[in-house]
Amino acid sequence: MKRPMGLALKHQICVSLILSFVLFGIAGATWAGDKEDVAAATMEWARIFPDDNPDPMLALYDKEAVLWGTLSPTRRDDPAALRDYFVNAFKALPGHKVTFGDQYIRVYGNTAINTGYYTFSFVKDGEAKSIPARYSFVYVKRNGAWKIVDHHSSAVPPALAK
Repeated sequence: MKRPMGLALKHQICVSLILSFVLFGIAGATWAGDKEDVAAATMEWARIFPDDNPDPMLALYDKEAVLWGTLSPTRRDDPAALRDYFVNAFKALPGHKVTFGDQYIRVYGNTAINTGYYTFSFVKDGEAKSIPARYSFVYVKRNGAWKIVDHHSSAVPPALAK
């Protein structure tokens, strides 16, 4: 028995709407999960940082990553240059640690940006010191993992005199 054309069209529209809600619901859940995954990738950076070993740090970066580090006026844009930066930063900051403050994470498909501030602490000549800094990590999802493709960090400037 054939259905009237109007009923078939209503059925098709109903099925399309249901599929749309399901797909958008899944996509929305994925995006929320991506933000959490980017936050976790950033916390992995913080967890590895005090280990004084550049190799696990480099594993968090894409092979084409660019780094404008807090302690260097030079752009680092290949794995050897990034490694050199971390080796020298670790030497300059004995007993280094990092504490992250607020993070503002945005996800755009396979690209994510995490912007915020962090504070580097270390001990030099027996004295505790710190460097408050701002950062931007740009991530790209490669083979299911968020890799840093751009990292900019700069010390927070002193307040302007009033």
